[in-house]
Amino acid sequence: MNVLEKLYCRTYQLVFRLALPALPYREPQLLGALRDLPLYLQKQGVSSVLLITDKPLRALDMTRSLEQDLDMHGISCAVFDDVVPNPTVQNVEDCRALYLSSGAQAMVAFGGGSVMDCAKAAGARVARPNKSVQQMGGLLKVLRKTPLLIAVPTTAGTGSETTLAAVITDPVTHHKYPINDFALIPELAVLDYHVTLGLPPMVTATTGMDALTHAVEAYIGRSTTALTRAMAEEAVVLIAQYLRRAYENGSDAEARAKMLRAAYCAGVAFTRSYVGYVHGVAHSLGGRYGIPHGLANAIILPYFLEAYGASCQKPLAKLARKAALAGSSDSDATAAQKFITWVKSMNAAMQIPTSIPEIRVEDIPAMAAYAAKESNPLYPVPKLMNRRELEAMYIRLMPKEDIK
Repeated sequence: MNVLEKLYCRTYQLVFRLALPALPYREPQLLGALRDLPLYLQKQGVSSVLLITDKPLRALDMTRSLEQDLDMHGISCAVFDDVVPNPTVQNVEDCRALYLSSGAQAMVAFGGGSVMDCAKAAGARVARPNKSVQQMGGLLKVLRKTPLLIAVPTTAGTGSETTLAAVITDPVTHHKYPINDFALIPELAVLDYHVTLGLPPMVTATTGMDALTHAVEAYIGRSTTALTRAMAEEAVVLIAQYLRRAYENGSDAEARAKMLRAAYCAGVAFTRSYVGYVHGVAHSLGGRYGIPHGLANAIILPYFLEAYGASCQKPLAKLARKAALAGSSDSDATAAQKFITWVKSMNAAMQIPTSIPEIRVEDIPAMAAYAAKESNPLYPVPKLMNRRELEAMYIRLMPKEDIK
């Protein structure tokens, strides 16, 4: 990246950082038990909701108790269960249509990040009927009050229950549109570990590493605050202590509860301090090949931490010491390397691959351009990269036998 490009990016990020204290960030109200949700809705004067979820969760009867509790309290419940991984523009439009036709007064997003992204974007379309999803992509393009949104995370990873972000895929262009607006932050987050018990090991692994990526990218970037640093540190410490436990024993109640807290803390951190190139690249891979976001982040993270080199050593070393992955006598370089080695060992222990075989060389220029457009100048990364430099990162992510 040339000097003028770097100056523009860093100036943009500095202005945004200086404006942080004046921006209307908020945290959702927290509820610890799903069974208490009907009473909350009654207190809000809500008598009709749209439950947004996906077919696999509904087939497992995971929403049944909530639907029964809502009915017992006289709250009508329409259900939209067509959310797909990497939710599409059509998903959003169908969800919005059912919300309007059912006469719902609130949205309950029950699921992982895809479900919450769909619900947030559908709410944005309700608030902005004359703006398409594509037109709302970017920063602060909604700017209107959306329907009451309650988030019930069933995975511990995305942190979407506390963020201002939604990411929607256009299947025609194979692009993902990140929508970032304060109006998208849920009013209530239900952190009930019971709904995460028995989550499949690979889902536990990839969503947990997704939460780690959120915390790390927020922490090593240049727009941190005392709050986001504290939240990121707490998330990393909890992930280091409990992710393997949750992966190895899906019924470990303490591990599940702690991982929900970790994902929430990471969400608070990155919704204020933003992420970095790991997310930019992961979004391009999800849009092009449908690769699950958490899996992509898990694979990509160590590659970028290595590429950032000395520019992220100091904060990475601090995280390593906080999480007891390095000792107080270790140099920053040594401690940072121990953190990267730990990330790789976590991936290996949870059978997360080290490369992305779907990547095709002919697709790399377009994906790199898309990742650069998303990331620059918004993401306050420790080391700036242009499209050409990002292209080299895609090559590194390919299986060695595919590189010619």
